[in-house]
Amino acid sequence: MTPTISETIEVDNTFADAVRTGLMQTPKRISSRFFYDDEGSRLFEQIMEQPEYYLTRAEYEILDTHKDALLRHFSVNDQSFELVELGAGNGLKTKLLLDYFTKQNADFSYAPVDISGDALTRLTDDVHAQWPDLPLNPRQTDYFDALGLIADELVADAQTNHRRTGERRTVVMFLGANIGNFAPDEATGFYQQLSDRLRPGDLVLTGFDLQKHPAIISAAYNDKAGVTRAFNLNLLRRINRELGADFDLNRFDHYEIYHPETGEARSYIVSDTQQTVNIDALDLTVPFAEGEIIHTEISRKFTPDQIQVLARQTGFRVTGWFTDSRGYFVDVVYEKV
Repeated sequence: MTPTISETIEVDNTFADAVRTGLMQTPKRISSRFFYDDEGSRLFEQIMEQPEYYLTRAEYEILDTHKDALLRHFSVNDQSFELVELGAGNGLKTKLLLDYFTKQNADFSYAPVDISGDALTRLTDDVHAQWPDLPLNPRQTDYFDALGLIADELVADAQTNHRRTGERRTVVMFLGANIGNFAPDEATGFYQQLSDRLRPGDLVLTGFDLQKHPAIISAAYNDKAGVTRAFNLNLLRRINRELGADFDLNRFDHYEIYHPETGEARSYIVSDTQQTVNIDALDLTVPFAEGEIIHTEISRKFTPDQIQVLARQTGFRVTGWFTDSRGYFVDVVYEKV
């Protein structure tokens, strides 16, 4: 007997459950965390190169300009530290810091975390090639699993080396305005989880995209080359490949809108016509009306007051504040109190 598609594909149950639940909601929604398969990671690297996408260049400028000040924050009195990067991607901006820190003979290790195995392999190979003596501890997982690993590995390291856990500082980096992908209550919960797993004196470096002229923000998510559109529609291609669906990408489009009153840029996949999609691995048939949306992403933009409130609510205090020359973006150091 010939096996069906659902019997031959290897199903990621987390992804499958999210797709099933999301496409049965009204309105339909699938989290942006599932954008980043290998092709999605490659497309996002292209997005960062688009002239409208100011975020990467602004944060690159910050890290390049303030790398010495950041090292002083991370390594007080030459204290050793583990640099844990959540959502490391290709490490474009982080490599600035790795290069400078190693040249300053800082005592640190680097632990990149990414959900994409391909992106993580390329990054670790590159880091090994450029800084062969840098201790490297890559982790292929999502942000939430990584939070537990931070605490567990810290304790294991202390036991192995017979030292107190407080002697080595943990510095978590969450760059690229990724915090903007969380709803307000989710952002608070995320930083509370971080706070619960860190010790007093540990740090979190976060990139926040600041509120600014709406036209600047809208253009960043609607590049003329159409890379952002391809990035969003690749989510449907992933469902086709991994779950045996029959989404016709030519019958869907990408739509983005920015709300300056809430500071939210929202991304949607839109059905161009009335249609039905079958997902074999889920034994699910999903109807779409013409113009019906799948909500995929929120990219929140912040005010300085909101950044301070987030710290206070979750057991941190702001000890560093670094902006680019145009004031578009800020990298903020939170210290666990």
